[in-house]
Amino acid sequence: HRYIATSLHRYIATSLHRYIATSLHRYIATSNYIFYKSNSFSVCKLPRILKQIFFAMKLRLLVALLLISGSVFAQGLDTLQLKTIFMEPFLPGARPSVTSFHPDGKHLIFSWNDSSFRKTEYFITDLAGKKTEEFKETELNRASTSPDGKWLVYGEKGDLWLSDIKLKNKTQLTKTKAFEFGARWSPDSKRIAFAQNGDIFVIDVNKPGFIQVTNKKEKDPGYSVSAWLGNDELIATQNDDKDDKEVFFPEYVGKFVKPGSAKRGISEIKVHRLGVDSTYARELHSEKGWMMSIDASKNGNEALWVFIDSDMKKYNLYVFNKKENTTKSILADSTKGWFHNSFTSARFSPNGDFILFESEASGWNHLYTIKADGSEKTQLTSGDYEVTWFDFLSNNELVIATSEVDLGERQVYTLDIKTKKQKRITTDEGFRKDFQLSADKKTLVYEKTIWNDPFDIFALNLKSGKEVRITNSTPERFKQINWQKPNYWRFTGRDGETKINMTMLKPVGFEEGKTYPVVVFVHGAGSLQNVYKGWSESYWREYMFHQYLTQQGYVVVEVDYRHSTGYGRKFREDVTNWMGKFETEDIIDGLDFAQKQTGILDLNRVGVYGGSYGGFMALYCVSVAPERFHAAAALRAVTNWENYYYANPWYTQARLGTPDKNPENYKRSSPLSFADTLKRPVYILHGLIDNNVGFQDAVQYVEKLIQSGNEQFEMMMYPSERHSFTDPDAWYDEYRRIYTFFERELK
Repeated sequence: HRYIATSLHRYIATSLHRYIATSLHRYIATSNYIFYKSNSFSVCKLPRILKQIFFAMKLRLLVALLLISGSVFAQGLDTLQLKTIFMEPFLPGARPSVTSFHPDGKHLIFSWNDSSFRKTEYFITDLAGKKTEEFKETELNRASTSPDGKWLVYGEKGDLWLSDIKLKNKTQLTKTKAFEFGARWSPDSKRIAFAQNGDIFVIDVNKPGFIQVTNKKEKDPGYSVSAWLGNDELIATQNDDKDDKEVFFPEYVGKFVKPGSAKRGISEIKVHRLGVDSTYARELHSEKGWMMSIDASKNGNEALWVFIDSDMKKYNLYVFNKKENTTKSILADSTKGWFHNSFTSARFSPNGDFILFESEASGWNHLYTIKADGSEKTQLTSGDYEVTWFDFLSNNELVIATSEVDLGERQVYTLDIKTKKQKRITTDEGFRKDFQLSADKKTLVYEKTIWNDPFDIFALNLKSGKEVRITNSTPERFKQINWQKPNYWRFTGRDGETKINMTMLKPVGFEEGKTYPVVVFVHGAGSLQNVYKGWSESYWREYMFHQYLTQQGYVVVEVDYRHSTGYGRKFREDVTNWMGKFETEDIIDGLDFAQKQTGILDLNRVGVYGGSYGGFMALYCVSVAPERFHAAAALRAVTNWENYYYANPWYTQARLGTPDKNPENYKRSSPLSFADTLKRPVYILHGLIDNNVGFQDAVQYVEKLIQSGNEQFEMMMYPSERHSFTDPDAWYDEYRRIYTFFERELK
């Protein structure tokens, strides 16, 4: 009786809360009345609509009571059903995302939806999180503060505006039919450089008119402002994509089929030194590849840029010296794998007397300093962990985030550059990301999660060490669910050396001595960390789906296989030239480790699923290890890496080379190569207008299955969905099918 009463109360409360929120949201969206917001849902001061809603609530309550006798025993009135996982309003709410500090330095601007729907709005809060309200001055989200802290420049409807720091005394700087963007202040706060129609212009805020710095030809690539070199010169770049190839992602849902063409390739990057007053342009660098960082010293005498070649295997840190008129590489590195773009930044110190850069030269991402002439290279941090973020507090002190405590956590420290001594600031367990430092260097804000508590925004006082939660965005109905905390393990792979992270969820109500079917989830992207001490940002729907599976009697396993980030350079690069091989081994080793720890896995009933790279891995696993994997659901999966090379060469070339020069790498890495001998059932699910992994991959794979006489496959396409689904109905349909598929094949 107690269980029925509690479940009924939860069911009705959740249902009514959802109905109120949805009804008010719909009403407000179509009304012209002023409304106010609370942390739960939108509330308008309109008696008429409230009367209508509460009348409907009475009817809803009556229906709930009539249905309770049947539903309570059928599903225990649990709010964690498939539809509640994927439909709006979202069960865990919408995650707030830091936009910027307000120019006053005392408030934070962030995006969010306080009614748990997809569409976001801007909010502002004090740094204690005590007063949060909707933010109307959205131009501040795009504002750039002058170096002297007195002025703001921002874009509004394609034009540039100037105002004081309090957003008063506004002056319109441009009024054109073109679109002005990329505004950058000169070091002396007197000039603003910006781009318009591919050319660069400069405005003097104390004088009328502006200077056109470049005059590109019609077919030439446009210029982008990268940095000021003193107050009278600029560093600018051009991305020349003339060698890009056209690929097609047709669209079918309209009256006529659209070809959906796009040009893809690796651009040639050109770096220019531009004179503002005498308007000259001098090319400093030109090469195909990737520009990772550009900066200029405070005195305006040097500029730096980090460049990685088109294969992402050669790294150079270049420095241009204006007095000597020379450009040279002061630091070079190479790898047989590939450089990860998250670990390649470099910048001048505030005084400009040295360069701070990050490097994986030691095998883990760490911080170094070097002089602009290439001398006095010094390593600041070291160890089997990564520095994942950093910023200057002063010329000789840094604030950094690292995984030193645990590879599944991110803790904050200060670092003295001269002594190399670190001081830990944060103490609570958690995974932190998306850091922003206030202009006065006193407050650090970020998003943080811990087990079964989705990301919220926190503020850290760097002097006192006090960490304050400034948003509380998770709805009450999410908290009412008894979410299971996963087992979190770090084990050693079959080579006796490689350390691998994994998680496992047990079936609800499992019995010792009994074994259960297993579902393996494989994260996408390849280069991503998804096993950490918190609620996944990338796969929050999947995390709820996994908890649902445990209620249906499944063990759920996830392994951060080699290729994942967060575990050092070698761990990521081991898969170079053969994607799928080591990842499959790591997942199998994780299954065996979990079985040794618990004894509850039925390793003769193992399903695997994932999306994108995870979809590729699902097909690869059942292809090369059918004795270990018995069914696979592949969402938006790469089946033929040659297709992906033409659509996204930046990703594929770095890992596999090119199809012409390295055909064997592509053949052994592609599930398509094994489709004619597939022994296990698979389910192919793909968005028809996917412009990342094209629908062509699904078509080619299914065609080969048909031609080989395979009858153990199913396929579902989603006509209006791209690579990342947006429609809750499509999400629900996809996972309903996956669940039904596993129920049939594993039970």
